[in-house]
Amino acid sequence: MKLKNSRTFVISAIALSLFAGAGLAVPASAAETATHYITISATGSTSVVPDAVRINANVSVVGATSKEALASASTSSAAVRAVLVANKISKKDFSTQSITVYPEYTYPANSNPVISGYRASQSFNIVVRATATAGDVVDAIVEAGGDNVQINGVSPFVLDDTKATVSARAAAVKTAKAKAKTYASLLGIKLGKIIFFEESSTPTYYPVYASAAKADGMATQVDLGEQKVTVSVTIHWAL
Repeated sequence: MKLKNSRTFVISAIALSLFAGAGLAVPASAAETATHYITISATGSTSVVPDAVRINANVSVVGATSKEALASASTSSAAVRAVLVANKISKKDFSTQSITVYPEYTYPANSNPVISGYRASQSFNIVVRATATAGDVVDAIVEAGGDNVQINGVSPFVLDDTKATVSARAAAVKTAKAKAKTYASLLGIKLGKIIFFEESSTPTYYPVYASAAKADGMATQVDLGEQKVTVSVTIHWAL
């Protein structure tokens, strides 16, 4: 995972309150001494290149009987598993999401519905950690499953956002402190101890959907782009 050098700082809210802090979740000792406070809310964001890709694949087969359909779906699913292993996808990184078997109907005019066959499906959630190979994995799945497999979604995402979160947190706190000092100076007051702190972090995802097959022999390419990891903080300083 790479962090983009530039950071975006957004001040989401600035509030100055010069009244008793009733209702705040602060220690009793702080509540007794801090009858006035200044509140600053700030946000820090860091741009991140996704370090993993999630693939949602589905095997779906129609058979004359439910047993026949499920057996055929199981054969295609086994082929999908085999190419995942061949492409160095660890078994811990792919899992079955659902297995279903149900009848399909035709609807003749002026007549009751008639069972035309049975559809069996098995869906997979696959995580590709080597992002450069994600397109090749998509192509391998489609080749192995043929017309029995669909790619429902391909989404780059941040698997480990620890460094990005630390960077965004530092930016948010730095911005909040700078703003608090600026307002204290403008109002001719002195900042006291911090009596309240709250944080919320939000990774921002931008899903990318890939086609289910190659076009004219061209290999599938998954574009990672960038995503933002954002941390917002709210801090109360006693006055």
